[in-house]
Amino acid sequence: MRRQNSPLPVSRARLAAVLRATREVVSIDGTAGVLDLDRPAAAKVLSRWLKQGWLRRVGHGLYVPVPLDLAGSEQVVADPWVLVPTLFGQCYIGGWTAAHHWDLTEQLFNETLVFTTRRISAKRATAQGVAFLLHHVGPKRLFGLKSIWRGSMRVSISDAARTMIDMLAMPESGGGIDHVADCLSAHAKSPTYDGDLLIRYGEQFGNGAVFKRLGFLAETQLHDAGLAGACRARLTQGYAQLDPALPGHHLRTAWRLWVPERWRQGAS
Repeated sequence: MRRQNSPLPVSRARLAAVLRATREVVSIDGTAGVLDLDRPAAAKVLSRWLKQGWLRRVGHGLYVPVPLDLAGSEQVVADPWVLVPTLFGQCYIGGWTAAHHWDLTEQLFNETLVFTTRRISAKRATAQGVAFLLHHVGPKRLFGLKSIWRGSMRVSISDAARTMIDMLAMPESGGGIDHVADCLSAHAKSPTYDGDLLIRYGEQFGNGAVFKRLGFLAETQLHDAGLAGACRARLTQGYAQLDPALPGHHLRTAWRLWVPERWRQGAS
């Protein structure tokens, strides 16, 4: 009598089916759909696989498979970006993380910066040993984004021009105004630079401080009279800080901007 090959144990076969269908991140709803279970039953299955060491929890109801050769490691996801869409919903990678992706800076930051439409109670989250810094963004500001594939997961990231607008609107997301200025200079030298696109994005973003900071930097750092003039034509009333984290005491009336001591030279 011919001996047949032994099939996978039922539990491992079910796990394999779930992993094939759910790609990098395993959720309760995804597992329920694959195994035709209700959510409580699917949650129990995932909990059992977690205890058996086949999965690792990365968020509420979210898991990733653990390769056998990494079972003892803290981080089991080769590319943490694949976690972003599942962990943070409607979102995109931006700020200093996007700036590094688009070669606007060589500086590396410890936290991956994510803009999400979800209301957030904590600005920082950790998954798989990776630190994420979160900023809330309204749905109307989901523009200027690119979709890129990381493995089998599609991730949204701000394009270079939109990255600059976010960092000009909130210099802390770019590592401070000095680093933002360096990124803007690098962007202006890149083949994809488009000053008109910066202006259009700035108008769509709808934050008057963007044109004050961009115009000031265009005049004093880029020496781009055309871009500076376009920003000056769009100045709003009121005054802004060049960098809210570095309160300035020197007013540049031409740009309605308060600047720190080291930025005094350049503009009138």
